[in-house]
Amino acid sequence: MFDYLGPWRQLAGNRKKRARLTFAEGDFAAVYAMSDVHGCYTELVEAHRRIVEDAARIPGPKLIVMLGDYVDRGPDSSAVLEFLSKNPPPGFQRLVLCGNHDAELAKLYRKPAGLLEWLGFAGTETLHSYGIDIEHLLQSAGNETITRVIRNMIPERHIQFLESLPIMLRMGRVVFVHAGVRPGIDLKKQKDSDLMWIRQPFLDEGPQLPVLVIHGHTPGRAPTFGPQRIGIDTAVSATGRLTVLTIKGTRVGLL
Repeated sequence: MFDYLGPWRQLAGNRKKRARLTFAEGDFAAVYAMSDVHGCYTELVEAHRRIVEDAARIPGPKLIVMLGDYVDRGPDSSAVLEFLSKNPPPGFQRLVLCGNHDAELAKLYRKPAGLLEWLGFAGTETLHSYGIDIEHLLQSAGNETITRVIRNMIPERHIQFLESLPIMLRMGRVVFVHAGVRPGIDLKKQKDSDLMWIRQPFLDEGPQLPVLVIHGHTPGRAPTFGPQRIGIDTAVSATGRLTVLTIKGTRVGLL
């Protein structure tokens, strides 16, 4: 599991601050959240099918919230980004938040000098999903050639999509974010790096704010229920299990 968690630090400095969004508590009849798809396109499509099936008898608007980390580890990162950049199912809105792996892919595309460090962090499977044999290129090509291949093979619109993603959604007393929050710090003062990368002390202490945080980032074989937090990263690329958390009124459930 330690190998799966990977490095516990941010690889590079932040870009400009990402958007934080707010919806009213009663804006949606049902909310469905999932996290850390990590290139598992088949499971993502199946999760959407089950969400549509579950919501069929619920009148009113519905929301799907994606909590980040759409690339790396699994086999189909490119297909995942293509799917998420298109329209959601009829009757749904879909809000896609940014995870640390997503931000790092966008940084690599813009500044490929960090390629080797990024590959040590993750990334090989993502490049393969775009038809890039990075192992061969590292042995036979120079940096300029590798950069050109990456920019030719990865669609610019996928990178623009990742760069456009907000980083937090607050809906009444519930906060959706990729990794967690810095305990005791006002939500408006949270750094993007914390929201995408934090583990401790958040996992043990919770937000220490009057909110419930729904997050991913830290994988487990089952959802985790900590102090004022619910972690829903069930390591789909390793376990085959993609967890969907549901909120219907005041009831919280799992698919």
